[in-house]
Amino acid sequence: MNDLSVTTKYPILLVHGLFGFDRIGTFDMFYGIVQALEKAGCRVHVPVLSGVHDNETRGEQLLVQIERFLKRTGYLKVNLIGHSQGALTSRYAAAVRPDRVASVTSVSGPNHGSEVADRVRQAFTPGEMPERQATRLVSGFARFLAMLSANPELPQDPRRALDALTTEGVAKFNRSYPQGLPEEWGGEGAERVDGVHYYSWSGCIQSSLYVEGQNALDPLHLALRSCALLFEREAAHNDGLVGRYSSHLGKVIRSDYPLDHVDAVNQTAGVVRKDIDPVKLYVEHAALLLGKGL
Repeated sequence: MNDLSVTTKYPILLVHGLFGFDRIGTFDMFYGIVQALEKAGCRVHVPVLSGVHDNETRGEQLLVQIERFLKRTGYLKVNLIGHSQGALTSRYAAAVRPDRVASVTSVSGPNHGSEVADRVRQAFTPGEMPERQATRLVSGFARFLAMLSANPELPQDPRRALDALTTEGVAKFNRSYPQGLPEEWGGEGAERVDGVHYYSWSGCIQSSLYVEGQNALDPLHLALRSCALLFEREAAHNDGLVGRYSSHLGKVIRSDYPLDHVDAVNQTAGVVRKDIDPVKLYVEHAALLLGKGL
């Protein structure tokens, strides 16, 4: 990776998505990304949010942590880079407190919903036993992650998290918080709204497994390839959880990088295709923010 000298005007907060965490032991959610951004000259912080909950609850948690961070450091605003549901969380924070947010960058964010969430939601009839069993299972796993990351006090609600990620749930969210959304499907949104800059980038699983290199041996990648079969509207262009055009927000940097959904945060532990470096994408984006005076 080429060394870049990047010191953004405002610090960068990396906002995790569903089942996300800041760190478990010595393992970072944004694997190698925090260190690379700091080495480039950025001030970086990873807020700790509920692993499974709705966008508004996580957004309120983020706002509290932004305020604490700004008070502690003396900065006036932050740049938010949200992966997956973290993009919706960041959008909420920016819409509610645009005076505290310089930019929102959506990385593989389901800004128009996830077709996978739609299929999972359809599989469970509300109130019936399968839904309750699935809720207990997911809630237990989320509590396990929270315990490992030393934040067991955060609330977890898998049903509300799932509903918040469906096409219907995100459409409802978008009616309240439309900032940066494209007016046409597959298009771009406004780059600047209420003083906040909006950007997005994401990837697509490639058609052939043979081009994946080591990534072809990653169980998470294989699982995401299976999830990709659940897509209908964006069957040919998705990262296993989010469709290409569903990810669009604000100025679209690119939405067809050869990355699956977890590759975008350099998982699993940096096992990704040799021809793409997710860490470098974050550093290059920080350089873009710097160029915008952010």
